[in-house]
Amino acid sequence: MADDIGSTVPRRQLGRALRELRTEARMTLDGAAKALECSRQKVWRIEAGLNAVRGLDVRAMCELYGATRELTGALTGLAGETRARGWWHAYGDTVPDWFELYVGLESAAGRLREHDDTLVPGLFQTRGYASAVCQHRSGMTDDERERLVEVRLQRQALLRRRLPPPPRLDVMLSEAVLLRVVGGPATMAEQLRHLVELGRLPHVSIRVVPLAAGLHFGAVAGAFVLLDFPPGNRVEPEPSVVYSESLTGALYLDRKEELAAYERVWASLDSLALDEGQSRHLITKISQEIHHG
Repeated sequence: MADDIGSTVPRRQLGRALRELRTEARMTLDGAAKALECSRQKVWRIEAGLNAVRGLDVRAMCELYGATRELTGALTGLAGETRARGWWHAYGDTVPDWFELYVGLESAAGRLREHDDTLVPGLFQTRGYASAVCQHRSGMTDDERERLVEVRLQRQALLRRRLPPPPRLDVMLSEAVLLRVVGGPATMAEQLRHLVELGRLPHVSIRVVPLAAGLHFGAVAGAFVLLDFPPGNRVEPEPSVVYSESLTGALYLDRKEELAAYERVWASLDSLALDEGQSRHLITKISQEIHHG
């Protein structure tokens, strides 16, 4: 089937956004299909992310659901990406920065496995730490930086939401992340105390990979997130996705061999990391040293 060519990620993100718009417009699948003069099956397949999608169809749907001009532009741009094979999303490209693609994936996932070797993950950052990180983003106004911090903090509601239940979150942090002082000693000590607190949530696991582990598979792979999705009502569960971010864009991988490579990296991290108790002890010790240092 020609439709199977390409990355499933942009298709699924587009489908999710269109389903949300239809729900907000209080329209049923049948109602939307009738208004669009197409089959119910076609609308369902687009929402399920099963097909590459034409910009023309997206524009018609956005118009029907009363989407803003900006959102219509972003989703039409995303439709153009649904035929891409591997998917590299460059920031400020056809899909604008403010349309947070990754956030849609993150909130739909049943399990997130994150490896960070440079910074505390966004979901765990305190306001002080996040502000210090965003100060280093060049070419942005103070207002844009502030908005970026707010988006990051809003995403954290995911950790304590009631329905659907929050995802299982397994995080592997390099010891270097704990030792790199971001935003000054007081900010960093507060951030490390916050990590200890979050690690006590039943669905969160935070483990540290000690620097003594030397050069390992995870250090070569760098930072990434593995997202696994709940089966929901689908016959075929959504394939897992590897997300890897850089300064100018983000890479989304969802092919079997790519996922298998990152599963091997995760297994290697799992064998090298301290257990949760040892990790908590180390984080507390470093936070005290920074605070009194």
